[in-house]
Amino acid sequence: MSVMKTILETWPAEASAPERHDGPVFMQAELAPNRSLANPAFIALMIAIGTISFTAGIFYLAIGAWPVLPFFGLDVFLVWLAFRISYRDGRAREFVRVDGRDIEVVRQHPTGHRRRYRLPTAWVRLRLVDPQAHHAQVALVAHGKALVLGQFLSPPERGEFATALGAAIERARQSWSGPQEPGGADPASA
Repeated sequence: MSVMKTILETWPAEASAPERHDGPVFMQAELAPNRSLANPAFIALMIAIGTISFTAGIFYLAIGAWPVLPFFGLDVFLVWLAFRISYRDGRAREFVRVDGRDIEVVRQHPTGHRRRYRLPTAWVRLRLVDPQAHHAQVALVAHGKALVLGQFLSPPERGEFATALGAAIERARQSWSGPQEPGGADPASA
């Protein structure tokens, strides 16, 4: 029996946007969830489901089973609701920026609310947990705290992102010669 490994996210969010370093940027990425059904295809699917439900409803009404009619409308509504929730969640974004001093992560929730995280390039370690599993995780770890990235990506995409992020962090470390702060939100200012 295999044990599922997971990393719990414990890195504190910044209270305000951190000052950006003026040096070179080694990575600037926008991560977004995949949505395989475009809006015109969604409309066509809903028309097809509605037509099938309506036809089945008429059939059951004709044979006298009128109490099942509301359930045919309910199934169309529930499919529509599931897709609307999926499309809303598809508006989530993660912006990752790596420079010589910091790794800045901005998480934009589907509601538009943003959370900012700042991690020190020199202190952070990149971890890829269970890379081939569906529950794979890409995490930045420093000082016993972790920040999990790209939870909505597929396992192959997580692996590609982890490789690119690791290379960017290594290039950033080699370029930086200034002092390095430990990063994370200052508990005194919270």
